[in-house]
Amino acid sequence: MLDLLVVATHPDDAEISVGGLVAKAISEGLKVGIVDLTSGEPTPRGSLEIRTRETAAATRVLGVQFRENLDLPNRSLQADLNARRELANVFRRTRPRLILAPWEEDAHPDHVQASRLCDDARFWAKLSRTDLDAEPYWPPRMMYYLSIHLRIHPKPAVVVDISPWIEQKLSAIRCYESQGLDRTGDPIPTPLDDIRDRARYWGWSIHTAYAEPLLAREEFRIDQVRSLLPLDRE
Repeated sequence: MLDLLVVATHPDDAEISVGGLVAKAISEGLKVGIVDLTSGEPTPRGSLEIRTRETAAATRVLGVQFRENLDLPNRSLQADLNARRELANVFRRTRPRLILAPWEEDAHPDHVQASRLCDDARFWAKLSRTDLDAEPYWPPRMMYYLSIHLRIHPKPAVVVDISPWIEQKLSAIRCYESQGLDRTGDPIPTPLDDIRDRARYWGWSIHTAYAEPLLAREEFRIDQVRSLLPLDRE
């Protein structure tokens, strides 16, 4: 059983969008997993073998306890019944308390489809009398992370301080050398500069160094008023 499961459209999406949050969660003793929907290939400098090695390296950097790839079609991902079944089976097997999914508004069609797929699979996972694996399960909470393809500024539900884990996040991203995110010698800003600066912006928004935002469609329950109080450093 997982505490947190990140659904990533392509290998490197989890690291880019919520790599700091993943590292933070693991440091808190939570059991964290990532399911990559596609291989992410073809790309100009990548291959299936290269991406597999890079993903394994990034997984080790973050310390993720569970990771698998559903091998759904890259560049033509669809939120169809077959994909829904595959992802719902993952939800049933891993039984995550929290799912992090791609936000629905993005320039990459695969990310848009992935967001819808997560919503649909979450619903299917709870159904009885189906051909799905394992026992029915309703993941109790789903939140959404932003990708980097569209420069939008939605209002997040929460912003998570990842300051102590920013370098671990960037180290995991650097494992994907074939994707050219850290182009040494290129004029600033490189893609990795942009990723760091976005984390800095969200950190600024909550009076800390670096942070990552999460969006939600549902309200959150708070059991202790102290959870609403600002930290001393604020």
